[in-house]
Amino acid sequence: MSTTKRRAVISYENMSDELAAAFAEKYPKGYADYFPDLVKYDKPNGDSFYAVTVEIPDAIYLVKIKVKTDDAEDIERWLDGEDGDDGDSDGGEGLPDDNISQYGEDDAADGE
Repeated sequence: MSTTKRRAVISYENMSDELAAAFAEKYPKGYADYFPDLVKYDKPNGDSFYAVTVEIPDAIYLVKIKVKTDDAEDIERWLDGEDGDDGDSDGGEGLPDDNISQYGEDDAADGE
């Protein structure tokens, strides 16, 4: 029996205790740890958000990370490897199928 995991988008501030624990396990050093995995996703309305993927036993979440607008272009350049750091320009792995439409709306209203 094949069971498909639930997929959803949630803000960092609205994570459940279980998801927060999985996030902390995947990114134990916090901000500096998840920065390389940060991916920009464009919404159909033209807005965009940055997120990392975190998986728990019954679901896969895109966890939205707030990024200051002033820093967004710098982050994009860094993710694209244009800052001349170590030359790694793969931009992160993204989602397994890069189709964010399969993810439902944010589980909790977060004012966005």
